[in-house]
Amino acid sequence: MYTNFDLTKIGTTIRLPLRAAKGAASSADLQKTLSGIPGVEQVHISLSQAQAHVTYDPNRVQLGQIISAAQRDGFLVHQAELSVHIEGMHCASCVSRIEQGLRVLPGVLEANVNPATEIASIQYLPGAIDFATIQAAVEATGYQAAHLLEQQPTTDKESAAHAREYRNLMAKFWFAAFISIPTVAVAYPKISWLYLPSLFSSDVSEGLVRLLWILSGAVTLPVMFYSGRQFFTGAWSAFKHHAADMNTLIALGTGAAWLYSTIALIFPRLFPEGTAEPFYDVTAVVTALVVLGQALEVRAKGQTSQAIRKLVGLQAKTARVVRNGRETEIPVEEVVVGDIVVMRPGEKIPVDGVIVEGRSALDESMITGESLPVDKQVGDEVIGATVNTTGSFKFKATKVGKDTALAQIVKMVQDAMGSKAPIARMVDVVSGYFVPTVMIIAVLTFLAWFNFGPSPALAYAVVTAVTVLIIACPCAVGMAVPLSLVAGLGKAAEHGVLIRNGEALQTASALKIVVLDKTGTITKGKPELTDVVPAMGFDEKTLLRLAASADRLSEHPLAQAIVQGAKSRGLEAAEPSEFNAIPGHGVEATVEGKRVLVGNLKLMQRQGIEAGALAEAVLRLQGEGKTAMYVMVDGKAAGVVAVADTIKEDSIEAIQVMRQMGLEVIMLTGDNERTAHAIAKQVGITRVLAEVLPEDKSQQVHSLKAEGKKVGMVGDGINDAPALVEADVGFAIGTGTDVAIEAADITLIGGSLKGVAYAIETSKATMRNAKQSLFGAFIYNALGIPVAAGILFPFFGILLSPVLAGAAMAASSITVVGNANRLRYFNARSFRARQSAGVA
Repeated sequence: MYTNFDLTKIGTTIRLPLRAAKGAASSADLQKTLSGIPGVEQVHISLSQAQAHVTYDPNRVQLGQIISAAQRDGFLVHQAELSVHIEGMHCASCVSRIEQGLRVLPGVLEANVNPATEIASIQYLPGAIDFATIQAAVEATGYQAAHLLEQQPTTDKESAAHAREYRNLMAKFWFAAFISIPTVAVAYPKISWLYLPSLFSSDVSEGLVRLLWILSGAVTLPVMFYSGRQFFTGAWSAFKHHAADMNTLIALGTGAAWLYSTIALIFPRLFPEGTAEPFYDVTAVVTALVVLGQALEVRAKGQTSQAIRKLVGLQAKTARVVRNGRETEIPVEEVVVGDIVVMRPGEKIPVDGVIVEGRSALDESMITGESLPVDKQVGDEVIGATVNTTGSFKFKATKVGKDTALAQIVKMVQDAMGSKAPIARMVDVVSGYFVPTVMIIAVLTFLAWFNFGPSPALAYAVVTAVTVLIIACPCAVGMAVPLSLVAGLGKAAEHGVLIRNGEALQTASALKIVVLDKTGTITKGKPELTDVVPAMGFDEKTLLRLAASADRLSEHPLAQAIVQGAKSRGLEAAEPSEFNAIPGHGVEATVEGKRVLVGNLKLMQRQGIEAGALAEAVLRLQGEGKTAMYVMVDGKAAGVVAVADTIKEDSIEAIQVMRQMGLEVIMLTGDNERTAHAIAKQVGITRVLAEVLPEDKSQQVHSLKAEGKKVGMVGDGINDAPALVEADVGFAIGTGTDVAIEAADITLIGGSLKGVAYAIETSKATMRNAKQSLFGAFIYNALGIPVAAGILFPFFGILLSPVLAGAAMAASSITVVGNANRLRYFNARSFRARQSAGVA
């Protein structure tokens, strides 16, 4: 549909790539919907070209609102993502400035900057922007957009870059520290003679002191221009863009101290008597301490990608492939889809694939967190980076490069680290106002001391104003949440738990209810033979062999479970000479000359055979949630075999851990009440929602949310996807369907429910750590700034030195970094349980 397009309209025009989903509205309805949004000026829709051109006023409506409206009408809007490394970002208070600069670009849907990783994650409409536009927008805020990050992170380059920056800052620190020692000694000559009697005496002459002060001023210039250069260039850049940041505070503080000292030396008569004394030591020592704090921050940022480096390091470097009939060892990057890869004991699987020859047991602990080897045979999938423990086999490569499971895991962790938790967004807003507020407080402090302070008022005014500027630490506030978030996400990834973003992590920490789908989540998701009950005159082996032989040609899952159960017990099923499947009843076959029937009670009644004492066994087995089948041989009841979707080995323990954490665990299933309660009783669940149709699962989750509690949903199938989306946090079992994984907020690479408990525990620990750091940073600034302003002086005569203020500022950053690093040693209760069980 085309409409008249008035080019005289003023606004931003954007092209939306559209795709109509099943049941989508018509183009006319979409036209009406988009045109009705306040701020949208024109709409031009062409479904044949799968696009819409929309002109809108960015001051009245956001692009995300337009896209949401299109999605509500059933249209999918294709979006893309890219990550950009931001250089020179030493101040966390600048995050909001960079984000705002990116968000106003036409076509940008969302922009998040993580100061801990120095990465900007940008969601945009394909074709709307390019890297040059992004680079220009970042530079307009006073920073540099270094390069686009690749899908596969170049962790070695990033580590080397952080190492170079750390060495550079430490060199600046040692230079400033070396200059600080004599500068401090010269600043207090009447005290220094106690320690350096050969240089100073108690009656040191005023001329010598003045000469030493002049020398101090000269040697602190290199400190400012070398060790503190980044503060002044950063402050100037911020000033040019009408902003202020941490660099502004440090540059103003150290610059004012040096300038005051120099003017006092050259023109002492301009100052009241007794106030013309310099304090160059403030410039040197504060610069040294703040640079040291920056160096430690850079070191911590380098450690934030440790989890990604570990994951990337898991990949095999080479692969042995069969080409032209010969085995050839090649770099893993050269493996292509369809290659036949040869594996020997002890080697790493280079890429993802399917076994075509041989069998083995693979150690998948590095991917799933489960250390028990997994048996693999022809037709089974293998995951790159796992280890072949015993046998030899060949497999066909199905996924290589960025498509492998390992590459996707790394990408997901990277994306999560670039995201933000809601608490971080609030902190960014606060940080944006922090620096201007501190500058205003510094000016008010100067005026108060200059007008009402004791003599020498000017000296007091300068010292207190400088101290306020230096002690304020926006970095401690801005880095508190990102550092904890990155550490927590990395820790979770190391144990096979992939958290999609910061919002999912924060919400998971507040969960009160966890809903577990039964099939494939609590249970293994496939039937297994559980019981063999022979009647009088039959033994277990004979009964099971005959039942398996009768079911051998049946494709029914229950029949195959009996066949596999017999095989696992060393019994070989015979080939039946006659076979007949009776729908709704069972099977009838001739095995070794005997007429064998396997089926339900209806089949027994149809044949006129009495169940006798076996009826009691059937009732008992059904009460345990198992499916019991009668076996009849030559017209007599021979016994009962039972199959069930068995409970995963660690489901009971995982549910127990969740209940100990104070979570209410609910089982959701389509099974009948009796079967559902039987399974629930075995695993320790008291609340069961049974006989729920697949399409009603999301409604059940919605009802639980209406109780006013945060709800998590755990599932693995396509029919679980709507419920996963409806839940506050959706958990997908990694062995489940791609649809469920795509719909989930948290993916458990392994199939264990302990991953759910671990994800929640890690989320709680991460948010607790972030709040500790945030509380400490706010308290430090809330107490430090008034003390620096001199609030204690009227009562106790205490005035904080700018040097101590610089030390306090560095200490606050170091404290935040150290607290976040504690998460690296976090040991969850669920993981300890796993270790004690020998599974992790």
